[in-house]
Amino acid sequence: MGNRSAPARGTEPEWFTSATPWIAALAVLCASTALSGVIEGDLWLVRIGVVIVAITVTGAFLRATRLTPPLVAIAQVFVLLCLLTALHTRSGIFLFIPGPEALGDLGDVLAESVAQVQTGVPPVHASPAIQALVVLAIGLVAVLVDTLAVAAGAPAASGLVLLCVFAVPASLADEMLPFWTFVLGAAAFAMLLAVDGQHRHEAWRGRLGSGSASGSGGSATTVASIAMVIALVVGAGFTVVGTVGRLPGGGSGGGGKGGIGLSEMTSLRGMLNRGRPAEVFYVRGLPEQTYMRASTLAQYVPNKGWERGTPPGGQPARGELPPQAGDRGEGKTTRINIEPRDWRSFWLPTYGAVRRIDTPDDDYRFDAKKGVIYTEREREPASYEIDAVLSTPTKQALRLAPSQKNAVESEYYKFDGVEQEVVDLANRVVEGATNDFDKAAKLTEFFNSPTTDFKYELKTQGDVNRDALTDFVLRSKVGYCEQFASAMAVMARVVGLPSRVAIGFTAGVAAADNAYRVISTDDAHAWVEIFFPNHGWMTFDPTPISDGRGVVPPYLRETAPGGEEVPTAETTTESVAPSTSGSAQASASPDGEDGDQGLPQAQAEGPPPWHLWTLGVVLLLAALLSAFLVLALLGVIGAGLLGVSWARKLLIPAVAGLWLIGVGLAAALLSWWLAAVLVLAGVVLTPLLVRGVRRRNHLHAVAALGPGAATAAWSELIAESIDRGAPVPAAETIRTAARRLAREHNLDEAGKDGLRSVIGSIERSWYSANPVADPGLPGALAAVRQSLKKNAPLSLRARLFPKSVLKPATAPVAETPEREPVGV
Repeated sequence: MGNRSAPARGTEPEWFTSATPWIAALAVLCASTALSGVIEGDLWLVRIGVVIVAITVTGAFLRATRLTPPLVAIAQVFVLLCLLTALHTRSGIFLFIPGPEALGDLGDVLAESVAQVQTGVPPVHASPAIQALVVLAIGLVAVLVDTLAVAAGAPAASGLVLLCVFAVPASLADEMLPFWTFVLGAAAFAMLLAVDGQHRHEAWRGRLGSGSASGSGGSATTVASIAMVIALVVGAGFTVVGTVGRLPGGGSGGGGKGGIGLSEMTSLRGMLNRGRPAEVFYVRGLPEQTYMRASTLAQYVPNKGWERGTPPGGQPARGELPPQAGDRGEGKTTRINIEPRDWRSFWLPTYGAVRRIDTPDDDYRFDAKKGVIYTEREREPASYEIDAVLSTPTKQALRLAPSQKNAVESEYYKFDGVEQEVVDLANRVVEGATNDFDKAAKLTEFFNSPTTDFKYELKTQGDVNRDALTDFVLRSKVGYCEQFASAMAVMARVVGLPSRVAIGFTAGVAAADNAYRVISTDDAHAWVEIFFPNHGWMTFDPTPISDGRGVVPPYLRETAPGGEEVPTAETTTESVAPSTSGSAQASASPDGEDGDQGLPQAQAEGPPPWHLWTLGVVLLLAALLSAFLVLALLGVIGAGLLGVSWARKLLIPAVAGLWLIGVGLAAALLSWWLAAVLVLAGVVLTPLLVRGVRRRNHLHAVAALGPGAATAAWSELIAESIDRGAPVPAAETIRTAARRLAREHNLDEAGKDGLRSVIGSIERSWYSANPVADPGLPGALAAVRQSLKKNAPLSLRARLFPKSVLKPATAPVAETPEREPVGV
């Protein structure tokens, strides 16, 4: 009988009241704060918190019903889908159950989020689509961590998944993540390991009825291996925001905060899709509105877009610069001062035909063939000055320019892979043109004319089963500067015009005192440049911009009857008053409305201050009391206070109530209906939680083998009997009550033997002159509980609404001086 104290074989851990799942949830939430380095705002973190709590509660409740781990994980994923449906669709069954229509809507939202992720520049705006993607990703992480830490009993392996959560924003952000995110993540993970270590220590001593305390080495190794594979796959596949920090495996690196990197089109999309505009340049000395060129793209890749082509070369960019192709050295130069503000890139933007540059940076190079100034490493440049020729030839001069098939490098003529439909369309558009300029003008007019139904929108939806260029020019006809410039440049090459795509900025807006122009991320733009012998690269902008930021060069303006040139598009200059943040406001949004009106209204309103203050105070108090409670239960601090009955009865309900109020207030930031549902669910689950806490306290008192161990064991058995609808009259003796318990619940022989041992321990503790707890008491109690579960299982209603909590009764015990009461 030497193994009498070992736990019963079929006994399972009390995961519902164990601290492990809750600390695991806290670890996931703390790790999620690392995303603050790549996502603006904080509302997304509130949503993540609500989702993590829901997933953890679901897992804890289902494990309490002894559901198998795979089904628990499936149920948690279903709860995640329900929350996504409630938060991001209006087509769910009863507004939250994901039906076919709701799943389709969720697919559309996630598709939009993927497009924003692929084109975003960190930190991205926390749009509803981005929030949906983050909630889904972190929700799946929470399910995986919960499964690893609780069901698999391998919390150390969950560290790999949490590390992946940190790796994603760390690889995307240009700056270091906030230090406090690492502190929170490390502290929460250390607490998870400490709680699990305490649990394993007690199981090793035979004081917990846990069947998972041993034999976990192989499973933990297997789970850890799987987690490592998942972490690597997610880490390599999810880091796709902008062009920064992509893990090795494909794609271009570079790019940066508000800057154009090696993948110019990607950074262009990122700046245009940025939630809030950022100032990138102050320009002084610019006498007229014109485009600022940062880089040029020469190679067209079918169904993918434009790339740089041959690597840039050239000479050091200092002082006088060699002339570019077509530049005959004529024209008046203008001195322009450019002050970078929030610009980190490989490229140094310029205007017109640049002749000279003065910069304190000595590692830039000038490629006269491509017309760009660049550096081998990404950097934040100092202020610099250029001398540039801004004047342009007349329309007649361009019409008289000779047509030369080899005027520039052959790469500017290639259009391999273009479908015949596009070739035929290009030839029809320029039909009747007798010179290169008229061909270019007809192509520009084709995209700008209202009769062709092209529409400017930042959000594009094309047919993924068709060639992207063909679909744009013949079917969808919806896009922004990237699509328009790409399409016209290809069509220009089709009709024999050497062309390239230029990436840079429009003219921006004038400052309040007109002393300089402000260029922001909202001014990011792409246009077409076509080469004319003896004149160089001329600008043609096919994008139908109607917000006043477009620039029409003189040679494309129509001549009015009086002889004055009238621009075909407005090029007005708007002044902006300095704001408190120092940022200039864009002149208008893409749809023609005022820039401020284009901002999400929810951000302008925001929650009332009292709501945020109350939420902060409640969460702070809940966190402090929870930390005190956990440290006391782990024995890190003295538990003298917890040994007092009134303290236990007040502290634990207070912690639970504060967390419930905190979750309700946090959910109210999203929806008061959601808050009401969560609070109602918390109230309904309160009896179950209270019973779980009491059970945990009883079992820990028994495991400690202290003076009150026997009384705690008897109190737990009486509560188990009451929960099963068989209360024991207080007038009965211990042995009479034991016989009633064995008879009412049909205990088997193992249960009866355990009950005899419990009764013997109780009587010795009560009546012995020198009471010492029986080392076999934990095993005996586990045997009785196992027999109760086997022969008198609890119904779901009895689990949710335990009678020992709702209708407590006095246990039949002997009132003796030796008896020490056990709280709760």
